[in-house]
Amino acid sequence: MNFDDLYSMLYLEVNLFSIVLVVIIAIKTMGMTKMVAQRNFIRGAICLIVFFASDTFWVLMENRFFPVYSEIAIIASKNIYFLFTSLTCYSWFIYFEYLQDSPFVKDKKKILISATFVFIQFVLIIVNHFTGILYYVNDKQEYMRGPLFLSLYAFSYIYVAVTCTRAFLGVFDKKKEEQRKKLIRLASFPVAPAIGGVIQFAFPRLPLVCVMLALSVMILYIDWLTEMISVDPLTRLNNRKQLLHNYEQWLRNNEDHTPIYLLMIDANHFKEINDTYGHVEGDAALVRIADALRAACKTFKKRATIARYGGDEFVVLARAENDRIINEFIENVHFRLDELNKQAGAKYELKVCIGMARTDSVEDRPIKELLAAADEKLYDQKRTR
Repeated sequence: MNFDDLYSMLYLEVNLFSIVLVVIIAIKTMGMTKMVAQRNFIRGAICLIVFFASDTFWVLMENRFFPVYSEIAIIASKNIYFLFTSLTCYSWFIYFEYLQDSPFVKDKKKILISATFVFIQFVLIIVNHFTGILYYVNDKQEYMRGPLFLSLYAFSYIYVAVTCTRAFLGVFDKKKEEQRKKLIRLASFPVAPAIGGVIQFAFPRLPLVCVMLALSVMILYIDWLTEMISVDPLTRLNNRKQLLHNYEQWLRNNEDHTPIYLLMIDANHFKEINDTYGHVEGDAALVRIADALRAACKTFKKRATIARYGGDEFVVLARAENDRIINEFIENVHFRLDELNKQAGAKYELKVCIGMARTDSVEDRPIKELLAAADEKLYDQKRTR
């Protein structure tokens, strides 16, 4: 077996690994959710699989590993390769915009208009058959690049550049402080494939691009799984499981011996809102409560965590030196919620009751005790109302 055969086998093995990895991720994702964002993730994964397959076929054919080397086979493999490069980038663009809660994805016309570069590339590929402006096969049956070859990458990578730049800028936006970690991951998504692409450009025999892309997709998938396990899908707050985990971490790492407060928050007359205005409006009310808690918790910086405990109940864990700080926080929650209700033009009164419990730094008090104590204070408030 000569060097070209060994290289072809290595390329085949690496790309097959990448294909199998992305296929497994796509299948797992299909069975777990019907969210619009994840449907775009699946589309991107499927396009990536076709991209990997066309890339593998081209390398094997170029090194005469397959006895089908002809002008038709060369052009066909390149057509598929570049078309699915564009479709992959477009799918990731839409997926990333969903993850960034961009208002753009709520407008179907804008989504359709944003596909313009994919359409242009499709037209160029058709025109290329008659002009060779992108790529062609010369008389020696050699693949050659045309004068507009770089436009293929420009029209594709503009999608990734735009959405990742938006994510990078969002990292510095104070309004998106809660999303900062996610935005950093999104902005970093193209880094590994780009590094692999530069290395492979300098050393064409190193098959890095496909495996780097596959590993980046795996990181996105793991990130999404982590979010599903720990985040409430409606309010984007921590769920009950993450709350328990955070409390245990705080107990173990409370080096400054600051008291830990647990606040149980419950919406007043929430059933009446659902029964009168419908569950969609009820969900909107819960989101407003979550937003009010986020806004009020900013005074704690990283010394507070919020969770949706269940239904219309929320829990805040906070580290504070005394009760006065917590009472000021509670007043701030009520103020923030009133402001959000006015902005939303709510036709109903949305108020909350808040019960408080505290554990000192020297105690190793189970969270169940704190929840029970805060819950009792909460319902004392409800009874007095």
